[in-house]
Amino acid sequence: MPNLPTHRPRRNRKSEVIRDMVQETRLTTHDFIYPVFLIEGQNQELPIHSMPGISRFSADLLIDEIGRCVELGVKAFAPFPSINDALKDRLARESANPEGLYLKTVADIKRQFPDIVLMTDVAMDPYSSDGHDGVVDAESGEILNDATLEVLGQMALAQARAGADIIGPSDMMDGRVAWIREVLDQNAFSHVSIMSYTAKYASAFYGPFRDALDSAPKKGDKKSYQMNPANRREALRELALDEAEGADMVMVKPALSYLDVIHDVKTHTNLPVTAYNVSGEYAMVKAAAQNGWLDGERTMMEVLTSIKRAGADAILTYFAKEAAAVLRRG
Repeated sequence: MPNLPTHRPRRNRKSEVIRDMVQETRLTTHDFIYPVFLIEGQNQELPIHSMPGISRFSADLLIDEIGRCVELGVKAFAPFPSINDALKDRLARESANPEGLYLKTVADIKRQFPDIVLMTDVAMDPYSSDGHDGVVDAESGEILNDATLEVLGQMALAQARAGADIIGPSDMMDGRVAWIREVLDQNAFSHVSIMSYTAKYASAFYGPFRDALDSAPKKGDKKSYQMNPANRREALRELALDEAEGADMVMVKPALSYLDVIHDVKTHTNLPVTAYNVSGEYAMVKAAAQNGWLDGERTMMEVLTSIKRAGADAILTYFAKEAAAVLRRG
């Protein structure tokens, strides 16, 4: 008779209590940063068809939505604005307007919820008539790195003045973390953190987000500044630069198709690592669930757990509100 097994890992799976006791990775609402969408107007809620369950809100209703999320235990938010085309220009001047939609709403949110964390987005594309994250040379179409730094610095400073807790440069220009850090420090905002989009890939998973904000490039693509999805080691080069330039936290975006990159970054830094579970990743789960192909709730929690298991200390995710309700339910 063959020898029966001595080592039986199933013993640690034999009951729910034991499974919970030896569970290695746990999600909590403290892990979530909720990206939310802002539009002009009053009493406006516009569902985003490519992101079922997610809407764009006018400032008054966005504040109500944040209140509901706070009650569920979500305490960190990343607002993104949809800017009227008439306010866009090639230098994204509206991004530094303290009376503009975005900065005014950031200030209003912080007044009403002083204890939450607001992470603001530093990139030109919502405000740019070209739809790019940088200044576009009118003749060649080249994205001008160093000219963009000037714009990003003023944008970051305006957001800090409005009450941002964390500045999130998502543009992928070279040297922008050092530039923004210097601008903030020289203007008495040394307490404002920078969460750098360290490894942001030129991904196909951003489509629904661009639908939500109408921020797709008018010409060309973003491959000259966002990273090649085929590259893994390059993320560590970006990580080393962001650390040297003064980033307080680093991010990998997208998350689900880049779990290996999240793991690499986590093992090479002592900084907090975040990951952005982007709009296309959200939309895939929702579409499959709507068709009855997947259990949407279980899949959502498995996806988020996998991102944390890979090494993310915090997760930007459109599932934040829904996942928080599941966690509260137990």
